[in-house]
Amino acid sequence: MNGDYDRFINNIYEKSNINLRLYKQTQMFRRLTTLRDKRGYHTFGDYYRAMLQDEELYEEFLNRITINVSDFFRNQRRWEVLKQNVFPRLAKNSQRIKVWSAACAAGEEPYSLAMIADHSGILKRTSVLATDLDQAVLARAREGVYTNKSLRELPLPFKEKYFEQLGDRYYVLPKLKKRVTFKRHNLLEDDYEQGFDLIVCRNVFIYFTDEAKHIIYKQFSKALRSGGVLFVGSTEQIVNPQRYNLKPTETFFYEKC
Repeated sequence: MNGDYDRFINNIYEKSNINLRLYKQTQMFRRLTTLRDKRGYHTFGDYYRAMLQDEELYEEFLNRITINVSDFFRNQRRWEVLKQNVFPRLAKNSQRIKVWSAACAAGEEPYSLAMIADHSGILKRTSVLATDLDQAVLARAREGVYTNKSLRELPLPFKEKYFEQLGDRYYVLPKLKKRVTFKRHNLLEDDYEQGFDLIVCRNVFIYFTDEAKHIIYKQFSKALRSGGVLFVGSTEQIVNPQRYNLKPTETFFYEKC
């Protein structure tokens, strides 16, 4: 790293409260250098000054540092665990079921969660909070319009039941959309709501330092009610979950003690 990049990190934090030091440095530096060079800037100072004048350039930067890749029912076997085990138990234990899809990207994950809630007969008493750092991707998520590529892992009965197809686009039905609330949230800086029955945060931690992971796991644990479940990605098993008052139940699923 160099002084130019260090000043850039400080400037970004002052502008957005995004602490790039909590991301893996070599990976992030390489990613942002590629983006900077692609846009024709020779220093991070020049790149930052251009961002201040160009909102689209700034939004592109946000999009690059966040993880906006997702599909409906991505890694389908894990979703079967949600459908067969987790949601039925939540339905028994809670009158009002509160779910959080953290780092939700373009909305495939929270809408998938709403589908499972409906399949379990509990959609009307389920609320899904869906958050992300990137306002542009949240705007797409609120629209709820997708291509067939995003639906490639979705079981056909769900595809037929929860979407209206118009041409080559698939529109999420209103009954799902009204159960999902989208808002911007920075996992490393903002306050966390409390009392969640289920938190889903997948394929995010691989980009963070151990310090950042520790901060987020502690906050997730506080945000879960007793008996609530945290569902993480397939490369993100938690080391020593007991330090966060969590215990593993199924692979990639942790219950708050």
